[in-house]
Amino acid sequence: MQIRNIAIIAHVDHGKTTLVDKILHETNVFRANQETGELIMDNNDLERERGITILSKNVSVEYKGTKINVIDTPGHADFGGEVERVLKMADGVILLVDAFEGPMPQTRFVLQKALQLNLKPIVVINKVDKPNCRPDEVHDAVFELFFNLDATEEQLNFPTYYGSGKNGWFNSSLEQCENITPLLDGILEHVPEPKIEEGTLQLQITSLDYSTFLGRIAVGKVTRGSIKENQPFSLMRADGSVVKSRVRELYVFESLGKKKVPEVLAGDICAVVGLEDFTIGDTIADFENPEALPIIAVDEPTMNMMFSINNSPFFGKDGKFVTSRHLRDRLMKETEKNLALRVVDTDSADSFLVYGRGILHLGVLIETMRREGYELTVGQPQVIVKHIDGKKSEPYEILVVDVPEEFASKVIDLVTRRKGEMLIMETKGTMQHLEFEIPSRGLIGMRTQMLTNTAGEAVMAHRFSEYKAWKGQIPGRGNGVLLSKEGGTTTGYSLDKLQDRGSFFVDPGEEVYAGMIIGENNKPGDLVVNPNEGKKLTNMRASGSDAATNIAPKIQMTLEECMEYIQHDECIEVTPNHIRMRKVLLNEEDRKRVAKSMKTEA
Repeated sequence: MQIRNIAIIAHVDHGKTTLVDKILHETNVFRANQETGELIMDNNDLERERGITILSKNVSVEYKGTKINVIDTPGHADFGGEVERVLKMADGVILLVDAFEGPMPQTRFVLQKALQLNLKPIVVINKVDKPNCRPDEVHDAVFELFFNLDATEEQLNFPTYYGSGKNGWFNSSLEQCENITPLLDGILEHVPEPKIEEGTLQLQITSLDYSTFLGRIAVGKVTRGSIKENQPFSLMRADGSVVKSRVRELYVFESLGKKKVPEVLAGDICAVVGLEDFTIGDTIADFENPEALPIIAVDEPTMNMMFSINNSPFFGKDGKFVTSRHLRDRLMKETEKNLALRVVDTDSADSFLVYGRGILHLGVLIETMRREGYELTVGQPQVIVKHIDGKKSEPYEILVVDVPEEFASKVIDLVTRRKGEMLIMETKGTMQHLEFEIPSRGLIGMRTQMLTNTAGEAVMAHRFSEYKAWKGQIPGRGNGVLLSKEGGTTTGYSLDKLQDRGSFFVDPGEEVYAGMIIGENNKPGDLVVNPNEGKKLTNMRASGSDAATNIAPKIQMTLEECMEYIQHDECIEVTPNHIRMRKVLLNEEDRKRVAKSMKTEA
């Protein structure tokens, strides 16, 4: 049977996962009466809640006697480590672009990786049924993007399909047709068959699977030779060592699941059971004459955070895993499959420095651990500073903001205050398209301010560009915080009296402890308040004074918003049921002493 291996790449929200759903339905993967729902591939809770793809996944369909292996990839640059390795399995890519927004910064990031690997591109312009869409302009913009990324003559000559994934049609012209078969025919026509070299077995492990029955499973594409059940082989490690092992079971992808097979030939993607100690990038090679494939290169992390055990007064109330050994084992396990993540031990046995691609990348890891029953404390995200040619350098990003014209000046003002420089300003329909170059530090905490200043209308995206000279001090949070004076339960009476001091992150009746951040001060500087004071009961009553207290509801903050909100002397306590912000030093006297010593040093 002929094989085609294709990856689908696009900016977040342009419709990748919906397209995969339609391919699965079109090729009759499901029975006619089977309830499947939407977003079949985004099958973990976090992906469904956020509406984004985090982990790349494989699925295979059969069309006109050809097996098509489809790889769904994440659109966020934060999960670039996922994309870089799975593209190694593909021979062609479908670049999916929104007919209104056109190519976005993260599309550029993934497309660049695909073109460098010499993959054959097919461009699909999606959502042509949307009002004010501009498919012809978008087609020109895509061509320009290919040209800027140094595409070859052959890659520049890409086929284009138009359609609507939601309505289930794609065609080589703007004319609506009944289904997506023109696109499937285009995949068979334009995507080359896998290149098969002569020689002995070579298979690079590009992703990891896990089964409670079979243990760890290695997934990759057989680039040459064939692999059989029970066959002995050599595992070539990244550090140069060679381990002899044997294939216990072999699986190929079929529809949404896997099928056990006795042998897999070159060109197909398969899952190998029987390996214990392997990492992504290792090569499964011939037993007698092993030859390794080049190691997968992944871009460097740009941000780090301190992960520590939870040492707050509420330690151990929620979580199952609370010790530093639990935390260390879990982080080390994550680095095996999450290539862009690094974990470094610190001087303290209870803290670890975790390096990642961005706030979303680290936030998803923390959220996953929290749901698994871990308790931990995380510090303020810091960018990674390097010394290049003796100069202090920091990472810079390209920030793209699309916003209605009346808010453009507010956006420019906000970005320039954070040391950003404008590169491009142009009009797209009723929207202003702005591009800036900004230090990564300037982006931390910007999203909330951006949405406040533009009434929620701004669409922003950013990607790492390069390391450049340090830009100096960037203004942080303007206002101080309200801190709890002592532990106890908050009362409505107390919060009502304190409302003119600021806005609260807690409701009446919540447990708090000394040093916990319970709200935002209206002014700069931190303020210690007592939210637990009850009303003194007397026999005297005055009409109207006991009317129900009128307290504004608390401000709900997500984990990523908390990560962007905290300053260097604050941290976040994360447990399965709660996310609380607090000072690193809970005792007020300790904080004053440290502040005093810092002043004398300065």
